[in-house]
Amino acid sequence: MATTESHVHGIGQSIKRKEDDRFIRGKGNYVDDISLPGMLHMAILRSPFAHAKLVSIDTSAAAALDGVIAVITGADLAAHNLAWMPTLSGDTQAVFVTDKVRFQGQEVAAIVAESPYIAYDALDLIEVEYDPLDAVVDPRKSLEPGAPLIRDEKEDQTDNRCYHWESGDKEATDAAFAKAAVVVGLDTHYPRCHPAPLETCGIVADVNPATGKATLHLTSQAPHAHRTLFAIVAGLPEQNIQIKTPDIGGGFGNKVPIYPGYVAATAASLLIGRPVKWIESRSENLISTGFARDYHMSGELALDSDGKMLALRVKLVSDNGAFFADAQPTKFRAGLFHIVTGSYDMPVAHIVADGAYTNKAPGGVAYRCSFRVTEASFLIERLVQNAAYELGTDPAALRFKNFIKPEQFPYKSATGFEYDSGDYPRALELALEQVGYNQLRQEQKKMREEGKLLGIGIASFTEVVGAGKSKEFDIAGLKMFDSAELRVHPTGKAILKIGVQTQGQGHETTFAQIVASELGIPSEDVAVQYGDTDNVPYGLGTYASRSTPVAGAATAVIARKLREKGRALAAHLLEVSEEDLEWETDHFSVKGAPDRKVSIQDVAFAAYTNMPDGMEPGLEGVHYYDPPNMTYPFGSYLVAVEVDEGTGEWKVRRMVAVDDCGVRINPMIVEGQIHGGLTEGYAIAAMQLIDFDEEGNCIGGNFTDYLIPTAWETPHFEVHQTVTPSPHHPIGAKGVGESATVGSPAAYVNAVIDAVRHLGVTNIDMPVTSAKVWQAIQDAKT
Repeated sequence: MATTESHVHGIGQSIKRKEDDRFIRGKGNYVDDISLPGMLHMAILRSPFAHAKLVSIDTSAAAALDGVIAVITGADLAAHNLAWMPTLSGDTQAVFVTDKVRFQGQEVAAIVAESPYIAYDALDLIEVEYDPLDAVVDPRKSLEPGAPLIRDEKEDQTDNRCYHWESGDKEATDAAFAKAAVVVGLDTHYPRCHPAPLETCGIVADVNPATGKATLHLTSQAPHAHRTLFAIVAGLPEQNIQIKTPDIGGGFGNKVPIYPGYVAATAASLLIGRPVKWIESRSENLISTGFARDYHMSGELALDSDGKMLALRVKLVSDNGAFFADAQPTKFRAGLFHIVTGSYDMPVAHIVADGAYTNKAPGGVAYRCSFRVTEASFLIERLVQNAAYELGTDPAALRFKNFIKPEQFPYKSATGFEYDSGDYPRALELALEQVGYNQLRQEQKKMREEGKLLGIGIASFTEVVGAGKSKEFDIAGLKMFDSAELRVHPTGKAILKIGVQTQGQGHETTFAQIVASELGIPSEDVAVQYGDTDNVPYGLGTYASRSTPVAGAATAVIARKLREKGRALAAHLLEVSEEDLEWETDHFSVKGAPDRKVSIQDVAFAAYTNMPDGMEPGLEGVHYYDPPNMTYPFGSYLVAVEVDEGTGEWKVRRMVAVDDCGVRINPMIVEGQIHGGLTEGYAIAAMQLIDFDEEGNCIGGNFTDYLIPTAWETPHFEVHQTVTPSPHHPIGAKGVGESATVGSPAAYVNAVIDAVRHLGVTNIDMPVTSAKVWQAIQDAKT
């Protein structure tokens, strides 16, 4: 039976317009401060159903409302060949619903009006008739025969499978399992969570009808990639598109994809000839933009009788939502999940991954991780902890027995990664020393005798970041190199333009420091620019901890190129050969005569006023860095928790984190990144979940249901470091922004399991709430 809905935009939005405008429009977004002459405002109507045929849309009443300029439906977009857009994973996604709704919160229509208040009021006047269909929200059920077909518009799509992908050696892995003395298994779900950045997504699209120039003020983590894709989708000449993205308030992967709101606002501006602003509400952001995780994983670890790892076997099903819109490297359908062998000398492994369409919002973004590495790290560290229990050995001792040894680097993993460098034993040793591991174990034993529960969890992780090596890595066909353009002025001041985007990482400080260390120009004399596609060189953006490993490397390389030109200039000024000069911090001097020297400022001035014959004037250049390999930061985290058996409540007593991200450019920024990542890891482990009922209704579309940790809940972190430079990176840096979110969830969960393992509890899926812990204890007693 068809159902008519008029107030369908009420998903988290049906509140007083003017009084709560800050919530309605995502106030605080930098786009909100942009006001252009003649600017219009857009609001989007969203479906209350997860799966339904679209019967009809009546927009006449909305269109007649005073102040409404246009109503846009899927049919309107189809008339301009804009009904569907490509995703970063090579799929297609409906901009607005044309045939049927495929997830709750999907875009159905838009109002363009003179003010945001009018636009939202007009949404109430749109009458939509739906014919509800059965929804499927479990990806495992989605892949079963007879499941409702979600992508029935796709030619040759007969089921809900969106990909199948394998890595490793199945035959060798099966043979190793056949010889194993111990096999430990784990079935677990890494739940759907959300990046929930401080700023929601937004755009001001300004397509000038006179010039054909499209200026897009956009919350983007990848402005250049978005410009290219906009050109493809909208059919606009790429040189006529300018994307401006200043320092945005957080991204965490959420602002890598292109969303229907961006396309609709741009199309509206193109057709109407006036600037159009769209900013999503918080609920829209949580319900409909790129989620993270949602992996159902089954892992088996084979060991010999001495505890030596022999093989790893993993099967997983990923929930990709209604459209395959993961921002993943094209070649790797499940991202870099095959890093699942972790920090261990694993002889063989085999991973099988299947992706499923479901009636949920699309996404699968790299939320503070490098393409599904969080899920991989979580699985192996949970397996290793459980293997220690099965073998009756200490979890730390089992890790030491199986770590890749420092002398084994560069190390080729069973799934094809080439780890650059590492000292895993030292990182774990330092964590154990700092927490007082042996004393904690003794205290744990004593507390158990007193009927109290203390748990100690370990996670030793290996990240893989950089998202480079263009021969292997691309997104939507765009190779994952990055860039830096450096210009030194006659007075020795400099401008650095980078292809990556900043969103709170402190690039303005860090990249200026790289220039300072390479050229001797004071960092305060280096202006760092980014986020304007008309002004900075082409780059693939910021995600997957790629800023320092790729753009930081590009910065170091171009600075060194300019330094070499400076050597020739210095030789000219000092009237010696280049071979007679040596570089010291900020000047060139003659070997054996240190008093004969010229500063970098002298060299820069000469580049414009006194260059040798035949030399091109100026001191500037651009470098595109295509990394020879990924970088592999690592670390060991140790968590101690106390659990109340009567209530299931658990509290973190100690959290010690040891990170190795290679050379640290700015230790304070690195520490801030680690603290943020550890907080997000705690939130995922303890409280965060985007859930759905059987009809596909989203539970978690606001900050009452989807919890953000405050200073009250967040544990105290004790951070430490080891330094193992990357041998192939120009300055030895590896990246750190995502490591803590990758490594810490397993440490928290392992700690809780360690506290209740003797009671018979072997697994609790995240988020590990007090209710789950209490129930697990009760179930273990029966």
